[in-house]
Amino acid sequence: MENEPGTVVVIEDDGHIADLVSMYLRRDGFRVVTTDRGSVGLERAAQSGVRLVIVDVGLPGEMDGFEVCRRLRRRNDLPIIMLTARDDEMDRILGLELGADDYVTKPFSARELVARVHAVLRRSSATARADELQVHEIGTLTVDTGRREVRTPRGTVALTTREFDLLSYMAANRGLALSRRQLLDGVWGEGWYGDERTVDVHVRQLRKKLGDAFSLTTLWGVGYRLD
Repeated sequence: MENEPGTVVVIEDDGHIADLVSMYLRRDGFRVVTTDRGSVGLERAAQSGVRLVIVDVGLPGEMDGFEVCRRLRRRNDLPIIMLTARDDEMDRILGLELGADDYVTKPFSARELVARVHAVLRRSSATARADELQVHEIGTLTVDTGRREVRTPRGTVALTTREFDLLSYMAANRGLALSRRQLLDGVWGEGWYGDERTVDVHVRQLRKKLGDAFSLTTLWGVGYRLD
């Protein structure tokens, strides 16, 4: 599948932006499906062959881009790139907490967006190859990378793709002090663009979901250590 770009679903209400992004994606061999409605985008994303979804935050109608991202994450682990006209930190944090893989602020270069699409897909493929049949037992926490499942004494916990990847990386390197940069390189990939605080957002979500089973030490000025 790596040699077949596959389909990208673009959910964007600005026709000019949708056409421009589609043109650049098609130049790189992708099949592109566009829509300006969130509900239709969700239907298109459920079709076979879809590898990634690009969704605008400010969609009109019954659901905005955040709601589309939320519903996508309930269904599957498809990579998601969010677009927004607002350069607001809280918007970026919310998008990441909902499970978005990348966040792009308008105006943007269509060429750069396509580069980010390739980068997200490379990371997604690398993660899939790395998911060997391995189980990490850390205190009362069980991280099963083969089943992509996390279990605590309270039962199985649902994590987003990026939350699970971050936890798996920490589990594989438990006991080691890991800087935010190391975590970004190991989980998001060395070519990832963005703020190191992205790690803090995902750590906060893991602590909220896993509770006391997640024995993570914050190393001020450095990063984190899973004990």
